[in-house]
Amino acid sequence: MNVLVVNCGSSSLKYEVYAMPQQCSLGKGLIERIGLSDGKITQKAKGKVLETVQDIPDHTVAFELMVKALLDKNAGIIASTFEIQGVGHRVVHGGEQYSASVLIDAQVIEAIKENCELAPLHNPANLIGIHEAQRVFPGIPQVAVFDTAFHQSLPPSAYLYGIPREFYDKYRIRRYGFHGTSHRFVAGLALTMMKRSPENTNLITCHLGNGASITAIQAGKSIDTSMGFTPLEGLMMGTRSGDLDPSIIFYLEERGFDRQKLHDILNKKSGLLGLSGISSDLRDIEAASEQGNKDATQALDTYAYRIRKFIGAYAANLIKLDGIVFTGGIGENAVKMRERICSKLENIGIHISQEKNRKVGGDAGIISQAYSPTTILVIPTNEELQIALDAAQIINPEFKTVVL
Repeated sequence: MNVLVVNCGSSSLKYEVYAMPQQCSLGKGLIERIGLSDGKITQKAKGKVLETVQDIPDHTVAFELMVKALLDKNAGIIASTFEIQGVGHRVVHGGEQYSASVLIDAQVIEAIKENCELAPLHNPANLIGIHEAQRVFPGIPQVAVFDTAFHQSLPPSAYLYGIPREFYDKYRIRRYGFHGTSHRFVAGLALTMMKRSPENTNLITCHLGNGASITAIQAGKSIDTSMGFTPLEGLMMGTRSGDLDPSIIFYLEERGFDRQKLHDILNKKSGLLGLSGISSDLRDIEAASEQGNKDATQALDTYAYRIRKFIGAYAANLIKLDGIVFTGGIGENAVKMRERICSKLENIGIHISQEKNRKVGGDAGIISQAYSPTTILVIPTNEELQIALDAAQIINPEFKTVVL
């Protein structure tokens, strides 16, 4: 079975084809700047690269370009659309309706529509991807894989906010969490690397990238996560503020900042970018810090401190912590930041080996000291593969779901 994985954003379309159950990527592509005259498609397959710049007015044209690229005689991925036997879609918000991936039907589409108010920037684009894929691949089974599904196992004590209950009952305001597909993927690989079963293993998974979240996993289930009603809550991120006193918003409103401006500041101009005044890219900030820039150093220290706070809190609630996983662009590659984060966690049994950490670099590996009660792992995430695994299993339950 060949599974096409589709991640449809408001102005982009990412796709990848996996041969299942071999879990082999046959090629992938990215269509960006949809809606603009200088849209771009880049596809990599079989050692060849296909690049085109042209007007891409909408997602219908984007999907047509995707199919054309998939079938390209020189740099294509498949010879015919009939070679695609399943399509897996990344869908950001499944609300409280879905705690697992599901075969898409009219009821699922209606639920995704209902949750558009919870994810207005993402779910509408995800729906477009589903409708276009149904048009291009008629009759082919399609599966929705929700970012929020993994966190539906949170207990009420973790997902409820300290606000009037009617806000939850009437407006569905609660912690939903995101990055669930990534947290689930790396947790599964961590168990394999640690040679443990989920039933007696507690993990903290740290997805650190431009967007960042931390999840506490007990017996294979998410019991708490740092992102909340939206992806703005939790850790300080590349451009997002993360946790802050809500009264700051009211204070700034009184000084002339309107709602849209505050929204842009907290989502696009805060975090590492806002605090350092340099960049949202950790590498730029680390370089500036090494040159003596105090703002850069403070941004790095604040970033690491916030992560340690969540690790400490989750470790306390898990009681027993067996492993910590670093993943995402920063988690996988930022060797110095991993050391900065772990350097003050020895008192709770987390001991990093600087030698192992530097040797592993951006690859998968264990970076803790041999005597560390808690195993520290670096695991590159692969949400596309997890989506392909889910789609293949739902379409054909005989397929294995273990990551090879």
